[in-house]
Amino acid sequence: MSTAPGSIAGNKKAFFDYDIQEKLEVGIALSGSEVKSIRQGHVVIRDSYVRVLNGELFILNCVIQSYKQQGAHVLLETDRTRKLLAKKSEIIKWSAKVDSKNLVIIPLSLYFKGPLVKLQIGLGVPRKKFDKRDAIKDRMIKRDLDRARKSF
Repeated sequence: MSTAPGSIAGNKKAFFDYDIQEKLEVGIALSGSEVKSIRQGHVVIRDSYVRVLNGELFILNCVIQSYKQQGAHVLLETDRTRKLLAKKSEIIKWSAKVDSKNLVIIPLSLYFKGPLVKLQIGLGVPRKKFDKRDAIKDRMIKRDLDRARKSF
């Protein structure tokens, strides 16, 4: 699995369920309290997904817990739809690939790049059940070979 360095939240299941063909780093539109909550690690991207709506990217089902010290008057939904910030040309290119082929856009990892929160998304093909079994078998063979090398 290759996630971004300094990752806050990762999506290991994406690498198992999908064959990732391309990756892209995008920004994410957040409120200040959401950024503080992310800094504390209160974010889950495991079950989230990305959609192209009206020529813009949005992440759905990304759960960012409320910041504990924020006032009661500013309550945001924990799993609201958030806009992703990418170049228009990239959005058009990825949207065309999703429409023409059997591809989906999956969030892979969430991390800080300086003071900014970045999301790595991937363009992937859903794996069939037998492909997943092959991946498990390959992983077990690799693990056994590594163990055998260490013992000698």
